[in-house]
Amino acid sequence: MRALFAPVPASALAFFRAAFGIAIFIGATRYLGYGWVTELYVTPEYHFTYWGFDWVKPWPGIGMHVHYALMGVLGLCVAAGLFYRASITLVFVMFTYVELIDKTAYLNHYYFVSLVALLMIFMPLHRAYSLDVRRKPELRRDWMPAWCVWIVRFQLGCVYVFAGIAKLEKDWLVHGEPMTIWLAARTDFPLVGHLFDLPWLGQAMSIAGCLFDLTIVVFLLWRPTRLGAYLTVVVFHVATGLLFNIGLFPLIMIALTPIFFDPDWPRRLWAKFKKVPYQAPELPEHLPARSPLLRQIGTAALALYVAVQLALPMRHLLYPGNVLWNQEGWRFSWRVMLIEKSGFLKFNVRDANSERRWVVYPRTFLNDRQLQLATGSPDMILQLAHHIAEDFRSRGVAEPQVFADAHLSLNGRPSTRFIDPKVDLAKEPRGLTHFDWVLPELSAAR
Repeated sequence: MRALFAPVPASALAFFRAAFGIAIFIGATRYLGYGWVTELYVTPEYHFTYWGFDWVKPWPGIGMHVHYALMGVLGLCVAAGLFYRASITLVFVMFTYVELIDKTAYLNHYYFVSLVALLMIFMPLHRAYSLDVRRKPELRRDWMPAWCVWIVRFQLGCVYVFAGIAKLEKDWLVHGEPMTIWLAARTDFPLVGHLFDLPWLGQAMSIAGCLFDLTIVVFLLWRPTRLGAYLTVVVFHVATGLLFNIGLFPLIMIALTPIFFDPDWPRRLWAKFKKVPYQAPELPEHLPARSPLLRQIGTAALALYVAVQLALPMRHLLYPGNVLWNQEGWRFSWRVMLIEKSGFLKFNVRDANSERRWVVYPRTFLNDRQLQLATGSPDMILQLAHHIAEDFRSRGVAEPQVFADAHLSLNGRPSTRFIDPKVDLAKEPRGLTHFDWVLPELSAAR
């Protein structure tokens, strides 16, 4: 426990704070500039909420645009260390709020941003190289507790390692899917696109990606290989960012991964740039004495957080079947770029008290993006079935029954029936229990 609270130089953590805040600002600006706020949160008539968070709704009127504009300003405040505690707390609440509005907006790196923002609330990152220090010089510290460095390294390590573990399956390693499908769609890529049709390239890139994820943290932690590992991180994320539409994820990982370097690396780099001798900050032998009880509570909280982050990505093992197919335990588990799904979905509605029947197509309620993602997600299909039942009740059908006619293709396999068409989804509960109405993947063989 003593090592967690040992003082370390603060400059690397200050850089981390600035990089994170700038990423928040860039992300909010992109959403406003490209019209994504309107597309994702204003225009859709229906949103796929998370179970237990149905109360999270988009703000009315221009509220969502104001929300993103304010979040961008707060990102700059975090970067500059201005009113840091309030700013990072609001960033966490506001960013997480918009992610809870609609499951179709989920991305692994958005979840990562929420987790990092949560951790930063408890980290004294405003005590060095910040405007808060300019306002209140008594806040200044040239050091911070070591746990701040290690918890961020741990969180970044989870992204890489669990992404690598998730790739240890047949589709990715043996068949090179869905990488082969994606490369075939990018043969127009400048200079090297003509190579993307090579039959072995998808598998080779898949294996390389798996090895990268599984080993990069070890090479980043070991000083002799650290610089080479970071350069590999840069090349890897630049390449994936150019090839695939994955938003700010490459920039975020490139900007935050330097936390694996020594805690004083920015000061050392600045001294080299100025061509002056490096002067290490004066560090106390021990952090100022605090309540032993408070330190024990902090240690227990860190241990609990680490345990949750190690367990959550593995929860799919509690469910039967292929997680790529049924997606039970899929989100919040760092399963990055593993599936390519396409399919067909419609609903057959019956009035239990009469012979009346209807066919409902999801496009009645969803936009193209929502429809594409919902077609392969059982929990979204169930939630939409409940919404359709409510819609029919509001129109005077007292007891509507809703059956899904769903077919799905996973990673280039032949399409097969996805949902049991005999199950009335209007009566199936939402929650964390196993969806036994998801049919087994009958076309698993290639």
